[in-house]
Amino acid sequence: MREEVDSPLLFIIRRGLKEAIEQNAGVVVLDMKTPGGSLGTTFEIMEALAKFPGTTITFVNDEALSAGAFISATTEEIWFAPNGVIGAAAPVLGDGKDVEVTMKQKIVSYLKARVRATSEGKGYRGQVISAMIDSDYELKIGEKVLKGKGELLSLTATEASEKFGEPSQPLLAAGIAKDVIALLNARFGVDKFTVKTLEVTWSERLAVWLRMIAPLLLGVGLLSLYVEFKTPGFGVFGVIGIVCLAIVFLSNFVAGLSGHEPLLVFGLGVLFVAIELFFIPGIVVLALTGVVLMLGSLVWSMADIWPNEPITFSGDLFVAPLRDVGLGMVVAIALALALARFIPKGWFFSRLAVTDAVAGAAQLAGSAPEIGAGASSLVGRVAIAATGLYPSGQVEIDGRRYEARLEVGAAPPGSRVVVRRKTDFGLIVDREEAAGA
Repeated sequence: MREEVDSPLLFIIRRGLKEAIEQNAGVVVLDMKTPGGSLGTTFEIMEALAKFPGTTITFVNDEALSAGAFISATTEEIWFAPNGVIGAAAPVLGDGKDVEVTMKQKIVSYLKARVRATSEGKGYRGQVISAMIDSDYELKIGEKVLKGKGELLSLTATEASEKFGEPSQPLLAAGIAKDVIALLNARFGVDKFTVKTLEVTWSERLAVWLRMIAPLLLGVGLLSLYVEFKTPGFGVFGVIGIVCLAIVFLSNFVAGLSGHEPLLVFGLGVLFVAIELFFIPGIVVLALTGVVLMLGSLVWSMADIWPNEPITFSGDLFVAPLRDVGLGMVVAIALALALARFIPKGWFFSRLAVTDAVAGAAQLAGSAPEIGAGASSLVGRVAIAATGLYPSGQVEIDGRRYEARLEVGAAPPGSRVVVRRKTDFGLIVDREEAAGA
């Protein structure tokens, strides 16, 4: 834990705690050097630490000020580097200025209650942290006044290790060590442990911004995949859709909200939709199941689910993910309406349709022709796929285009197909080789 307490630190701690639970780790140590930070993020870190079933230890290396003192109070033990300092935890505004008096009283009262709740059974800790929060709080043990009114308490490693009472116990420190390895040697014995270290990197900082624009990424991704399914072949829309949604899943993983499982479920949903569109069209339940799996996996990836806790479908757990996915769908619809309104007149729309002649056949000017009464005579005729049939598209007969759909499989542009029957929505066709077989 370095620098300020903010979202990147929350992400790495939350992800690390979940990994520790899954790997049956016995101890989590916070190697702390922080001047403080966001109070809201501090509370989220404190709540996350409370979910870890093993031992939690703070190593003050070499300062745990303000928010750092609150987080330290949540852990079971607080160790110090020889030059470690802890304290000065009064709430201030983001710019460092004092909070207005009435509001400060409310915040201090709440913080002291939180500290008392997390410090029960931990010696003098509740009193000590309260003296760090409230300048009007007098810290007195026995006949000795350790902090009078009108100042905030800060402690050095030596002061935090001083013992009081009968039986005597340290004021705050569980011990002093030169580094984390020395702490673990003293606590558990030499070579009695293995260590995995996690630290904030650029990925956590990037994930903060990506989480902020998650609905936009979702909207662009869902719309791109829809357009890809409606156009021949696989191209830029598919790439954009996959990249946008992959970024959403990755940012959720970095934020410690999900593992890899939601991504696998999303892939299964995409597979179901692809099977419906390309191979066995008309089975609505398969495509519907795929869409449900895709949307469900997106919600799952954004939910803060812990390995050691049963999943309860509560509003607190899923309200934010459902909100983000809902906003993503709104963005997708809004973008689709904008495309329908503006793009047809531009260069972009022309690339959604195949406009090149197929085998020298004539093009029909204007919009695609409607199938008239004479289309019944086309049954049995050989046609050329003017667009890819995946499974729907257009075929060309005698220089005229008709809407058509393959009953099974797919066909690239230029393929020869045979008309099998006519429906109100177009022609049903088969690949010529399949028809001959």
